[in-house]
Amino acid sequence: MVPSPSLPYAGDISAADAWQQLQSDPRIQLVDVRTVAEWNFVGMPDLSPLGRQAHCIEWQQFPGGGRNPDFVAQAQQVLRDKEAPVLLLCRSGARSRAAAIALTNAGFTQAFNIGDGFEGDVDGEGHRGTSNGWKAADLPWRQS
Repeated sequence: MVPSPSLPYAGDISAADAWQQLQSDPRIQLVDVRTVAEWNFVGMPDLSPLGRQAHCIEWQQFPGGGRNPDFVAQAQQVLRDKEAPVLLLCRSGARSRAAAIALTNAGFTQAFNIGDGFEGDVDGEGHRGTSNGWKAADLPWRQS
């Protein structure tokens, strides 16, 4: 992964590429920025096959939907190395892009957005999770 100099964050990668990177480099961290409701009811990435876990930090707080004013501070508590790659994940890539920009502005040099997200884009029938994203790539995930 090479940061893009033309974006206000390191760049976008696919969920499948994110999984490959997580497998190859133990320094890489995954931060799921969705809400607690999404983690509980939609599911979340399962990094246990790698002996790791995703960090869950809401970008927008549930239930109100307002931006989490403590996002960067909470991320800094779990992401100790600002030079190590950070992969940010949300439903479809919008919130995680904003989170990647916020972390870049806070001094993280390799904050990447998983552009297709956990559920991906809406398909022709109005459903997510079938055309792209973490679930559609058949990557490990779990649901409570």
